Amino acid sequence: MNANAAPATVDAFQERLLAVADGLPKRLRQCADYVAANIERIAVSTVAELAEGAGVQPSAFMRFCQIMGFSGFSDMQRLFRENYTGGWPDYTTRLNNLRDSGDDKGTLLLAEFVEAGRASLENLLNTVDPLEFEAAIRVLSSASMIHIVGLRRSFPVASYLAYAFEKMRVPAMLHASVGQLHSDSAIRYGDVVLAITFSPYSAETMELVSSSLARRVPVVAITDTAVSPLRKLGATILTVSEVDFGAFRSLSATLCVAIALAVGVGTQRQI
Repeated sequence: MNANAAPATVDAFQERLLAVADGLPKRLRQCADYVAANIERIAVSTVAELAEGAGVQPSAFMRFCQIMGFSGFSDMQRLFRENYTGGWPDYTTRLNNLRDSGDDKGTLLLAEFVEAGRASLENLLNTVDPLEFEAAIRVLSSASMIHIVGLRRSFPVASYLAYAFEKMRVPAMLHASVGQLHSDSAIRYGDVVLAITFSPYSAETMELVSSSLARRVPVVAITDTAVSPLRKLGATILTVSEVDFGAFRSLSATLCVAIALAVGVGTQRQI
């Protein structure tokens, strides 16, 4: 196969994206990160909309398409339209009616975030690999101690997991970096690190993941894109794509993964 040929499938596209992302200059890397996190939008968006979402000029996005092996954006979009099986759900009609009715701003915001959360949850089964999910449960269930790390936007998910594991009597430790105390020395052979981080990835989380893997401590990661640096480090990856509204992303799908993961681990440890 010609290495410069355009990917023939969406899976091949994602593999190419993972392969080239690290070597891209800043603007093109922004394109790669945005596409990886919003892959479901390629079939239904214009190049201007995708470029705006990535924070680049349309010309930069066109260059990104060419680096991916396509003649231009239309050529790349064709691949995704051929694989696009979605359609506007009934909820979209409800939201349009809500906008047309001129309800107050607070109500509209709530409706928009409900819609974003619903879309994120619907997409979840397409982004989380079932085999990886089962592997994550096995690895975490066998751990002497689960070390949970998730900072900034990820912290609510990390703290929920610590709470759930405590209630299930699963040994777990929450790493919060309070006072810049990272507690890396608490991680021992036989333990597992459970990391939650999204682009732009937390430097503290990445450092803990890297040092743990270097010591042959397994890492399970909940992250957001096919080009997440966590994948190349060798972590078990659970990929979650959150649909945004107004550049704000909720944690609807991420918390769903966390709940399912915690219950799966709690159930396995009772066997």
